[in-house]
Amino acid sequence: MQLTVLGCSGSVPGPDSPASGYLVRAGETSVVLDLGNGTFGALQRYLDPFTLDGLVLSHLHPDHCADVSALTVYRRYHPHPPPCDAMPLYGPPGTAERLAAAYAPNADERNLTDLSDVYDFRSYRGTARIGSFEVHAARVEHPCEAYALRIRHAGRTLVYSGDTGPCPQLAELATGADVLLAEASWPDRSGNPPGIHLSGREAGEAAAAARVGRLLITHVPPWTDTEQVLTEAKAAFDGPTELVHPGSRYEI
Repeated sequence: MQLTVLGCSGSVPGPDSPASGYLVRAGETSVVLDLGNGTFGALQRYLDPFTLDGLVLSHLHPDHCADVSALTVYRRYHPHPPPCDAMPLYGPPGTAERLAAAYAPNADERNLTDLSDVYDFRSYRGTARIGSFEVHAARVEHPCEAYALRIRHAGRTLVYSGDTGPCPQLAELATGADVLLAEASWPDRSGNPPGIHLSGREAGEAAAAARVGRLLITHVPPWTDTEQVLTEAKAAFDGPTELVHPGSRYEI
């Protein structure tokens, strides 16, 4: 598998990065994990959006799904669309209604409030299959319903934390993964609100508990000291650890 970072800024787009979005490819299959603010523009550098095989959303906060509206416009109104079916889109319950409201909140026309011509909406149940990928999801700790995602292809495994506070579900899902792509939104300090995000130390602890091969830190907001978060993660996890950047590519 190849992981390409479309954007990695936490909570909001930053001056040097879109919000969260990750392209995963293997063979003829291409899947995007989250499509936050600004990531659709970056996606077009790497592939024709009509060739995308599926979109998987960890949760429905705008920094993880706002650019679904842009993808909708592209696939619905492009003047020369290729023949294609509705694209599989996995997300929490209520995804279809939430994305339709974000796209056209005041529209009465059915073709605007119903996005089923563009997406085949699906929920997380058991093993999801998108092309050559197997996708498993686990509910994690966040103010809204949110999921960590495990992507498997040909014996290789990537786990993406989505947004989560410390919870055993993340380490359980990531057990033995080749790569853990984990959010770390703030430094480790006593005043951090519970059940929302990970600190650098907590991301490292999750990687150590899961015995992953490699830890990639993402979702650091523009106001957070990236080096402090990275230093904390390295102190808690003795495997290869680095901070991702927009446009970075990783072989898994």
